[in-house]
Amino acid sequence: MMQTKMSWFLKTMLFLGFAFLYIPLIILVIYSFNDSKLVTVWGGFSTRWYGELMKDDQILSAAWLSLRIAAVSSLAAVALGTMAGYALARIKRFRGSTLFAGMVSAPMVMPDVITGLSMLLLIIEVQTLIQASFGDTAAAWLDRGFLTIFLGHTTLCMAYITVVIRSRLMELDQSLEEAAMDLGARPLKIFWVITLPLIAPAIASGFLLGVTLSLDDLVITSFLSGPGSSTLPQLIFSKVRLGLNPEMNVLATIMIAIVGTLVISLNYLMLRRTARLDKEMREAFRASE
Repeated sequence: MMQTKMSWFLKTMLFLGFAFLYIPLIILVIYSFNDSKLVTVWGGFSTRWYGELMKDDQILSAAWLSLRIAAVSSLAAVALGTMAGYALARIKRFRGSTLFAGMVSAPMVMPDVITGLSMLLLIIEVQTLIQASFGDTAAAWLDRGFLTIFLGHTTLCMAYITVVIRSRLMELDQSLEEAAMDLGARPLKIFWVITLPLIAPAIASGFLLGVTLSLDDLVITSFLSGPGSSTLPQLIFSKVRLGLNPEMNVLATIMIAIVGTLVISLNYLMLRRTARLDKEMREAFRASE
């Protein structure tokens, strides 16, 4: 009897938790089709603000910049995070391993204000050294803009992706890698043929996490962006301070649709891949018996 009551209690708490998370998003999507200029007053169904958004070059430019930075920085963070996670999970103890693990995890626990300020000071110092050694033209490539934001987002995303990859590698059974090593396979081939396919779902999850963190970041971007390189969060923040705009609901709805489609598609592909790998492993075990 207690088990039934607990089950209903957990279901109720789960429903309330999901409602708290998703009802605001549903309301936002509904009001993106509001005909009224007042975002909190329903004026009838209309798609006029979608057309208005498509004509706003400032928003479109900021959205395109944010998407490019999110994609590039997430790819770079996945590459670096995979290498760092592999070193921490497989090598485990090496000279400086404790310091390395701490440095990799530092961006997760460091306040964004400190991270942004420290990176800005580093970029200014490097730019000053380049300017003194090679002149203004050589130092211009480090002006605050796409490159500096990319470096900041890559640093932030890499820390989270490293944790995801490392956790996945720690869960893997190393017997497959050891068997391949006994058969004479080199470490690089073992990584590409065995390890990488097994951690592919974690890499995809890390990439999505990196895209989300990059698109969401405001504080670090504010330190590292320059004239003409305002990202979408910066633009939204500046517009919201002046008053709510119906175009913001439309923009948020489009972002929800894009992110939701990516998450559902990747989850579907990963589930299919996992099921196929499980099937192949079962067939291989049956063949060996």
